[in-house]
Amino acid sequence: MKITFYGTAAAEGMPAFFCGCDHCERARKAGGKNIRSRTQALINDDLLIEFPPDTYMHVVSYGLDLRKIENILITHSHMDHLCPADLQNVRPPYAHRAEDAGKVKIYSSQASAAAMLPVLTNKMVLDSYIEAVTVKPFEPVKILGYEVTPIKAAHDERTAPLMYIISDGEKTMLYGHDTGWFPDETWAWLAENKPRFDFVSLDCTCTCDEDPYPDHHMNLLACTNVKNKLMEIGCGDENTVFCLHHFSHNGGYTYDELVPVAKKLGFIVSYDTMEVDF
Repeated sequence: MKITFYGTAAAEGMPAFFCGCDHCERARKAGGKNIRSRTQALINDDLLIEFPPDTYMHVVSYGLDLRKIENILITHSHMDHLCPADLQNVRPPYAHRAEDAGKVKIYSSQASAAAMLPVLTNKMVLDSYIEAVTVKPFEPVKILGYEVTPIKAAHDERTAPLMYIISDGEKTMLYGHDTGWFPDETWAWLAENKPRFDFVSLDCTCTCDEDPYPDHHMNLLACTNVKNKLMEIGCGDENTVFCLHHFSHNGGYTYDELVPVAKKLGFIVSYDTMEVDF
């Protein structure tokens, strides 16, 4: 399996809108991997995760090919993960798709779909060009050749946020965003079912904070605790690739500054356009 990270920042991007903080200034000056757009990832070349406002930028600047995409996983409906107005561009005359192109299926919790459906209905794309598919925690679904299992995240409860376990039958990964310390129900399910992860991407929005069990976003300490617990319960081992992802300028690190710190803790650090084969 392969994951491509097209966007790696939280809602404000990095450097952030209107911001002149030291972190943003260091990112501007350093450029390159220190510049981050809003979060989005692609599994192989056919399963997209998130549809943020920066999706078009990822198409024209990073080579994301939406013509190949008919399935999109949404973790929750916050604006940096889901921009429903842009989904209207799937229909004519905005797009001239292949005659055999199917509907684009958007998978999310029912609460997250509630934020999307009014926009899609008003834009006349629901049913004709887009299919909203509601998924439930701990109930696997088949998407293309993948088994996708949504699990509960600890984030804005109004959105019923989800993380996703994705397996192609040979390799298995966990996309753990946006979340704080995993809910007890999720830990119990993981301990009972013991999916063995080859790749784990963890939320590190609040990078330099020191709360070991935060309830909204995680930090270096919390990610380390999650990593250790996953290994303790048999969901990971020394061959599992652990990745830090989803960063805010409030986290206190640029990419260049974070890499050596993360390496000592056993993590790689995502950046826009990073590809990882596992």
